[in-house]
Amino acid sequence: MFAACAFGAVGFADDYIKVVNRRNLGLTSKAKLGLQVATSILIAVALITMQTWGMYSTRLLVPFLKQFHPDLVIENLVSNPAIWPLAFLPFIGFVMLVIVGSSNAVNLTDGLDGLAIGCTVIAAGALAVLTYVSGHATFADYLGLEHMPLAGELTIFCGAMVGSAIGFLWYNAHPAEVFMGDVGSLALGGAIGTVAVMIKQELLLPFIGGIFVIEAVSVILQVTSYKLRKKRIFKMAPLHHHFELLGWSESKIIVRFWIASLVFALFALTTLKLR
Repeated sequence: MFAACAFGAVGFADDYIKVVNRRNLGLTSKAKLGLQVATSILIAVALITMQTWGMYSTRLLVPFLKQFHPDLVIENLVSNPAIWPLAFLPFIGFVMLVIVGSSNAVNLTDGLDGLAIGCTVIAAGALAVLTYVSGHATFADYLGLEHMPLAGELTIFCGAMVGSAIGFLWYNAHPAEVFMGDVGSLALGGAIGTVAVMIKQELLLPFIGGIFVIEAVSVILQVTSYKLRKKRIFKMAPLHHHFELLGWSESKIIVRFWIASLVFALFALTTLKLR
């Protein structure tokens, strides 16, 4: 809830400045990213605190490698009183990358009516399944997952996110009557990333939110290519605009991206058995 509200507040500030100033420039990119990073660091610190209480683990769960659980906290440095805070930097950096990346990826996807929220329904639904099996002792043991008794509470949160997203989609479907804005996209992306970190499925998140990742990567590739070669890879980024310029109708792009998102999410869930 803190992640959703905090990232939503950043998005609200950005949208509010745009409306008040009557221009497309809201928060500066540095200010927006700085606030997102600060929020992610607070979440990481909270998770480290939960670890000291035995409620969380900083070890990674790697799909297809059941016995490989690298710890993102450097144990050798924890016992050193002079530099012990440095032991947590890899974990904090990783959490920051996952949550900030997830938040901005959803934000970049929000370019066509119903596109981002439809993909959010699918991603949140997949996370609801993952949180349930992680909180169920029998299922977690059978699937080779880390059992987290309190993860069942996250199932309720993910279910609420699915329900509210479906309700929003009713009015955001093409042609949209209501728009998400940064307040919605940043909040949803931040919440999705935080849930993935809490249930130790960070490495599965690129598949759960496959379309979000593809949209974000398309922007990174476009910007990098233009800066280095002065050439564009796509007609326009994010990727959905590329297909618009190819002549695809908006409705066709949205539905096909939904289908791709569903395929990614189903693949993510099948990895539970393949482990």
